[in-house]
Amino acid sequence: MISGSSGRPDGGGAEFTAEGLEPVLREACARAGLDSSGAELLRLGSNAVYRLTSLPVIVRIARDLSTLAEMERAVSVARWLASQDFPSMRVLASVTQPLVVGGLVATFWESVQDREEYATVGELADLLRRLHWLEEPESLGLPYFDPLAKLAASLAGLDGVSAEDRTFLEERAATIAKDYDRLDFVLPFGMIHGDASIGNILRHRDGHAVLIDLDGFALAPREWDLIQTAIFYDRYGWHTKAEYAEFVHRYGFDVMNWPGYETLADLRELMMVSWLGHQVTTSERSAVEFARRVRSLRTGEGRDEWGPF
Repeated sequence: MISGSSGRPDGGGAEFTAEGLEPVLREACARAGLDSSGAELLRLGSNAVYRLTSLPVIVRIARDLSTLAEMERAVSVARWLASQDFPSMRVLASVTQPLVVGGLVATFWESVQDREEYATVGELADLLRRLHWLEEPESLGLPYFDPLAKLAASLAGLDGVSAEDRTFLEERAATIAKDYDRLDFVLPFGMIHGDASIGNILRHRDGHAVLIDLDGFALAPREWDLIQTAIFYDRYGWHTKAEYAEFVHRYGFDVMNWPGYETLADLRELMMVSWLGHQVTTSERSAVEFARRVRSLRTGEGRDEWGPF
């Protein structure tokens, strides 16, 4: 994820490091009948993501056993999207999953590419527009999305930052919450991806765009799926003006013209900052970026200096 913004607090299970996860990966793959030797660690964030060398398979290991229901839902969502011929990541059909190993949750997916390549924001708009037209079955059991609750849980687990920074972020969250409760959403309420950004749309090896990271699927105002692309352009300069214009044209709605844009943008931004705060004790790069972002929130300046995670 380019944003690192799930808003989910970290913790639990085996030590969530490359070394600590090796035995978890080996056991999970052995139970799935797969060979983990030579597996490549692609990403270590809210999930550890591995690419196997023996087969075109991706293994995702979630940080905490509390994500089990979420991962079960992600598997169900993936199977339903496949039944709708929607271009998204596919679960490995030969494995009964998720698997719980060492207090962590492992899932197995078909690899869509041999080297990491993202699709475009225009293709993201196409997939979101198509996704938002789908009517999900009740059997998926999608939860109602409550960003304020997610933010509160994330802030409550910020043990590695200074008391001053944590208090500042909590006070900012309280102010945003009051504004959020007064929002008048204009797009239809329904199924969302939940973490829709350029970091969650990959280029399939056959050329088409594929939506990944399905564990955030929920029911919510559709504006939530548009806000990251808007702030990546508007606040941080991670997208160009032309790219954002293409996104708006292909989706058919500009969230930046909606009166609630600034409030929703502030909320999504704070979730991004809080997520990063969970990494400060284990990553010097994250600690530097967290300090930069908090300083930017305090002063209202320097957002164009933020680096994507």
